[in-house]
Amino acid sequence: MRKTHFSLVLFLMLFSSLQAQNTPKGTLPVIADKDLTAYLFVYFTGNTVEEEAVRYAISADGYHYYHLNNNKPVIDSKTISSTGGVRDPHILRGDDGKTFYMVLTDMTSSKGWDSNRAMILLKSTDLVKWESNVVNIQTTFPGNENLKRVWAPQTIYDAKAGKYLVYFSLQYAGGPDKIYYAYANKDFTALESAPKLLFVPKSERACIDGDIIEKDGVYHLFYKTEGGKAGIKVATTTDLTSGKWIENDNYLQQTQDGVEGSSVFKLNNSEDYILMYDVYTKGKYQFTKTKDLENFTVIDNDISMDFNPRHGTILPITRSELKRLMAKWGTPEKFPKINNNPVLEGYYADPEILYSNKTKKYYIYPTSDGFDGWSGNYFKTFSSDNLTDWKDEGIIVDLRKDVSWANRNAWAPCIVEKKIKGKYQYFYYFTAAQKVGVASSDNPTGPFKDSGKALVSTRPEGVKDGQEIDPDVFTDPKTGKSYLYWGNGYMAVAELNADMISLKKGTTKIIQVDNTYREGTYVIYRNGQYYFLWSEDDTRSPNYKVRYGVAKSPLGPIEIPKNNIVIQGNPAEGIYATGHNSVLQIPNKDEWYIVYHRFSYPTGIKMGDAGGFHREVCIDKLEFNQDGTIKQVLPTHLGIKAIK
Repeated sequence: MRKTHFSLVLFLMLFSSLQAQNTPKGTLPVIADKDLTAYLFVYFTGNTVEEEAVRYAISADGYHYYHLNNNKPVIDSKTISSTGGVRDPHILRGDDGKTFYMVLTDMTSSKGWDSNRAMILLKSTDLVKWESNVVNIQTTFPGNENLKRVWAPQTIYDAKAGKYLVYFSLQYAGGPDKIYYAYANKDFTALESAPKLLFVPKSERACIDGDIIEKDGVYHLFYKTEGGKAGIKVATTTDLTSGKWIENDNYLQQTQDGVEGSSVFKLNNSEDYILMYDVYTKGKYQFTKTKDLENFTVIDNDISMDFNPRHGTILPITRSELKRLMAKWGTPEKFPKINNNPVLEGYYADPEILYSNKTKKYYIYPTSDGFDGWSGNYFKTFSSDNLTDWKDEGIIVDLRKDVSWANRNAWAPCIVEKKIKGKYQYFYYFTAAQKVGVASSDNPTGPFKDSGKALVSTRPEGVKDGQEIDPDVFTDPKTGKSYLYWGNGYMAVAELNADMISLKKGTTKIIQVDNTYREGTYVIYRNGQYYFLWSEDDTRSPNYKVRYGVAKSPLGPIEIPKNNIVIQGNPAEGIYATGHNSVLQIPNKDEWYIVYHRFSYPTGIKMGDAGGFHREVCIDKLEFNQDGTIKQVLPTHLGIKAIK
């Protein structure tokens, strides 16, 4: 796993205890920026009742957009609104990363621009099914008899209040439109209190279509001025509800035509933002780019759409969310191919893969990564039917709750399925506090019960350096015996007893390897040969790679081929530090896959040492030459196709 002696590990634990992205220690980031790889555009299309409905489009790059569902509505306006139509959809990813909030103007323009008194609050966990509630401001809150209209609601999470703040423009008889706010209740089904004033420009002219984005602790409110010279302006504050705004006098639109419905989003894996707005007099959108939210450059020539949107918003989404949308509403014909690497979203490393004969599914058991100094303390597993779509099955071992002898540094697990007395059992070996433990279960997803003590806690006799980490379990198909391998700086092996939770006395030995060996032993058997794979270099190094040797016995000795690299980085594709692997053989086939981790793409190579604990899991094909040697694997972003 790493070239780190215990003293350095302890130092990292003491002084690097805060997890990346400011999430509490012991939890992974809600959504890692690296996993936001596509975009969802939510919009409506016009002023007829048929056009006043929520529609979806998707993009792989933020520049080229393709409609879903043949550009037909994805939500029936009549079932969610009080007027029969909806406009101005705004979508937000919740603070938990997995709940989505949408708010809509409850209105059809055929009844007049001053005809609506309500908005719609919607909530979803999958972007497909939505729960909705109508909030009528006039009938819900006293004193709103003179209310004429409720326009363009939006939502932002107010971290200071710990609530979702819904903001919108209201116009009362005889006055201009002003931007108000109210906090949503916990279930996002209603507003907690009557609207309060959020913002009105010093000119006291009408303002509508507010859109707030936070950058570096500053909230930027983009809005449209009405009356006099109309257009897009911005005001800033560090406290959403303070009423203290600094206004920028400049108009931000880069056109002389009428505009409305501005919206800002950040491009994935970039420091660039897009400010877009509805050029409603021309029936099109204009896109502009900025880094500072102050100076904007038109990029219309870079943008394409196969639809004509009105006032909408764009949400960065993950690959699994994109797949879910396309599974429901189809894949646009010209949409680019979807990469399948990394196979798991989030930061994970040291992947162990298993095919379960009991469930007929595949499972990945990784290190939970993304914690400074490799300080994670729990293990999860993921299941799949096809090797490309993986379901998070949750935590299977939490050192703090389930293990009495160690509570830190949960690293590099492995697992074996054994049929004992006609019943499948699973034995899960893991690293904790630089020792190797074992837990068992009747199911590949647990619950797992720890054996109660470390299986390996000291260095083998004669070994003066290294760590007792990175277990690998292998059952010899010739003899049925099972072996446990482990070590950092040395490769140790011992035979497991029939109970699979203890080592057979007197069987521990050191297998000699060359000086490329660091850690991460993995053993497979093919055509009479035992293949030993291991990782070279440091997991924090861009040159971390996998090598191999062959033997005629699971105990060695190992012969090392001349060209023995199994997989290494592909800098031309921005792929680095490909190491600590496991291997999958498709049952009853000479078909093989290598599962490994790499620096997170594209951010890991820029992180320095932190790239070594912000890793992601990938799968590529593993192939053999006719003479039994392993073909060097070229790591890819595309990954493998789904298997049947």
